Formats: sequence, structure tokens, C-alpha cells
Amino acid sequence: MGTILSLDKLLVLLSESAGEDETVDYTGDILDVDFEALGYDSLAMFNTVNRIERDYGITVGDDIVASAKTPRVLLTEINERLREAS
Repeated sequence: MGTILSLDKLLVLLSESAGEDETVDYTGDILDVDFEALGYDSLAMFNTVNRIERDYGITVGDDIVASAKTPRVLLTEINERLREAS
């Protein structure tokens, strides 16, 4: 099986891209919580996806970033591309 991006890794990347000093420790099931409710704006999302594209050698696309409102949707899209690339 190829590389899979986990929720924990996504949250670390989001925190780093948003300029936070530490990763926020979320408790409970946040897979279906809107990124805005988690404190991440569109700039943090685009910065995170740009880093993922660079680090993992995939292309996600701005339209997907704009439409992916929750971690579950974004992880599904990213991991689909990672599987295709492996």
C-alpha cells in the first residue's frame, strides 16, 4: 500500500501552515467538523495543500481545496491522489 495521509499529520500541517506555534489538540471526532469551526481559514487550507503537493508530489487542485469543507473530504481527496501516484 502507498503513502496515506492521516488526520494527525493533516492537523500538524494545518497548524504549521497557519503559523501556530503548537498543534492544537482536538478531542473527539473532528472528521466532519468544518475547517472554519476548527479555526482554519482558506489561506491556511491553500498553504497546507500546497505543502502536501510539494512534499508528496501530487496535485490536488484549487477547486478541491475550495470545496473540501471538512478533514474527511480533504483527506479522501488527498489519499485518492496518493493512491493514484503510487
